[in-house]
Amino acid sequence: MIKERKKHLKNLGLWTWSWVGTLAIATFGPKFIWDDHTTLTTFAILTNLANGVLMILANRKLFNHYDELERKIHLESLALTLGLTVIVGLTYSLLDQTNLIPFDAEIGILIGFVGLTYMITLLINRKRYL
Repeated sequence: MIKERKKHLKNLGLWTWSWVGTLAIATFGPKFIWDDHTTLTTFAILTNLANGVLMILANRKLFNHYDELERKIHLESLALTLGLTVIVGLTYSLLDQTNLIPFDAEIGILIGFVGLTYMITLLINRKRYL
């Protein structure tokens, strides 16, 4: 059981880093590697999209390996993260649109918020249930 979990974690880690790598290539390639070549940029973006889908499938395999309590802990954490991200993300965008913040709303800030929120809610739920 532990061996299988490690296998699923390793698989998820590989797909996650593959997705991060292809995201970096799709982001910086057009400017620094292939001088805005449309075909190469499209290929890089589609490759990143495919890696993202495979990363999600690897995450699903890991979740399907969890027992009922672990699934409950993650499901509650994901639900809170989704709800907070929608509310905070829309508020953040509205603050930008109405010029109530002196900078542009950047997606990277919201992605960081998602990661922190999931990590914090996961820690709270683990402490609560375990």
